[in-house]
Amino acid sequence: MPMSSAAPMASPDSMGMSSVFNTATDTPLYSNAWAPHSAAGYAGTCIFLILFAALWRGGFAFKSFVERRWLDAAMHRRYVVVAGKQRESERVSQESEAKSTVLLTERGVEEEVRVVRRVSRGVMPWRWSVDLPRALIVVILSGMAYLLMLAVMTFNVGYLLSVLGGIFLGEVAVGRYMQMEEH
Repeated sequence: MPMSSAAPMASPDSMGMSSVFNTATDTPLYSNAWAPHSAAGYAGTCIFLILFAALWRGGFAFKSFVERRWLDAAMHRRYVVVAGKQRESERVSQESEAKSTVLLTERGVEEEVRVVRRVSRGVMPWRWSVDLPRALIVVILSGMAYLLMLAVMTFNVGYLLSVLGGIFLGEVAVGRYMQMEEH
């Protein structure tokens, strides 16, 4: 096959994508309908990106918060029956002077059942009430990350600095609430 019959390849410039950072204030964000036409519109777009990036970091803090809550609930969900221990209610009923009194213990009615805290942090069992919300949170955070990536891929310096500034502000505001492996 001769080389002259091959179709010419499209260059990045002919596709409308720039591979050089620019400072244009009319760079569209996400669609041509969102193209700032003034300096105020450009500033508003940059403020949106700052808030959106900070909200994205806040989403990680929210995920960490609910993960800890789910883990605490799973650790306290273990019940063990203690064999051979006499119930407080049975002991009180055997005593002659305590028959007219009511005994309320910290463990309630079933004293032979103990809540045991699990110390190891192995893999938790699959649960609808935990794994589906976790998946939804991850999908939302991933979608937000892709939208931020598309903003940076416009190669607009203002958009890039806005995204970085929003990530910085979000981390300063809620970074201490995140688990270490998410940093």
